[in-house]
Amino acid sequence: MVTTMIAARVAPGRVGAVIGRNLGALRSGPSYWLVLLSGFFEPLLYLLSIGVGVGALVGDLPVGGRSLPYAAYVAPAMLAVAAMSGALAETTFNFFHKMKYQKTFDAILATPVRPFELALGELGWAMLRGSLYTGVFVLIMAALGLAAPLWALAAFPATILVGLAFGAVGMAVSTLMRGWQDFDLMSTGQFALFLFSGTFSPVGDYPPVLQVLVQLTPLYHAVELVRGLAIGDPHWGLLGHAAYLLAMVAGGLWLAARRLHRILCL
Repeated sequence: MVTTMIAARVAPGRVGAVIGRNLGALRSGPSYWLVLLSGFFEPLLYLLSIGVGVGALVGDLPVGGRSLPYAAYVAPAMLAVAAMSGALAETTFNFFHKMKYQKTFDAILATPVRPFELALGELGWAMLRGSLYTGVFVLIMAALGLAAPLWALAAFPATILVGLAFGAVGMAVSTLMRGWQDFDLMSTGQFALFLFSGTFSPVGDYPPVLQVLVQLTPLYHAVELVRGLAIGDPHWGLLGHAAYLLAMVAGGLWLAARRLHRILCL
């Protein structure tokens, strides 16, 4: 039954209605705007403090057969982190609150909207938030000379894929959470990814065993994809990173819709 529901033709109007509902809630007060804007500053501050500040001590790094300033090395990673953080913020804490406490999803599913359409709508809304972060970040990278404008623009679609991947998985994980305490584990895992995904140093500098573990993590693939485009080093390996992220999108959406159906419709 769930498989048939997911495979059924999705009605764009119902997906748009879910996005429209979130947009209407956004207009209800200024507090959400403050939360929305606050999520942009964390990766920017890391870029300025570590990428620019510490970068003055580190110097250049060999990347893609050429020497790259450390700030230009860190900036695409922070761009990928901004895409991840924006998507996860919307599809974890906010998603969980609407599902478990606010009962928003119960009301939505009382309409013709299906669980898979609800998941798509929530993911689409998360992408609007994440794209706001990454779009502004791309402009800052170009303004600071950390990426050529055209290559920075080429990296923007990759950030959308990154946001879709983490947003879909974030929704799936949220449906498995029992309470707010469980999010402590997720936050710890997210911070570990942030530190050890090739964000601040090349993965080749890690011990061999740790290199393998890092290369299995999702943020590593996000950083490699965005960095490869942002620094103007496109190669076939980027397709593998993109495929990894596409698999996250498909798997996360499927599990999120299945879990929503089980929790709210049965």
